Amino acid sequence: MSTSDRPSSPERPSGTDTDGLLAEQLLRLTRRLHRIQKRHLEPVGITPAQSRLLRTVAHFGEPPRMADLAARLEVVPRAVTSLVDGLEAGDRVRRVPDPSNRRVVRIELTDAGRATLRELRSARRAAAEDILAPLTVEQREVLEGLLSALVDPGPERGC
Repeated sequence: MSTSDRPSSPERPSGTDTDGLLAEQLLRLTRRLHRIQKRHLEPVGITPAQSRLLRTVAHFGEPPRMADLAARLEVVPRAVTSLVDGLEAGDRVRRVPDPSNRRVVRIELTDAGRATLRELRSARRAAAEDILAPLTVEQREVLEGLLSALVDPGPERGC
């Protein structure tokens, strides 16, 4: 049943675009979350995009190729190159040759990169606490379930 097919109720006045309002609230929340996360990452000296790349590198069993990172992050390879350049300048990652194919470059974490990941965990927890502070434990549990349903809709509802 679409939003326009739903009967009106005291909570849902006729003609109200509830889905549109929800979408707008989600966009506002996303922007707010990004601002809070950015504020907590500033002392670490890293951007949210660099943080995501660093965490992604850490999730691979072996140093990933640039193409692997671009695919996992769903970005163009050029974007990965720029992020790696910034992290490499901060000595958080390094480019290493692939042992089986000298044309391939892999990205590995440095000791400074692993230390940054530990700092990131603390910064992300602090940012999450800021954003979730108004919610009770029960509300957080409900939100977790709702977000899981939206983030991982399953094969029949996927993009």
